[in-house]
Amino acid sequence: MHLADIFSGHYSDDFKGVLAMVGAFTTALVAIVGGLIFKTVKIRARETTKREIAAYVAEGSMKPEDAERILKADVPRWERC
Repeated sequence: MHLADIFSGHYSDDFKGVLAMVGAFTTALVAIVGGLIFKTVKIRARETTKREIAAYVAEGSMKPEDAERILKADVPRWERC
């Protein structure tokens, strides 16, 4: 089966419809999974940053006020408490 055969009329309209639906669902699934992976990586990086800043504060090389300012700079306004 070649792509040219599908659109040249050798296959029924039902097959073309099913093929279009499968393509649409596959595209949506890839977009959802990609978004989840992106969000997971972003959250993991943010948590790593928090741990590193907490370590700097614990060892005394950074003031807690500076750490708080750095952490708040990364968070969007609607996510701040």
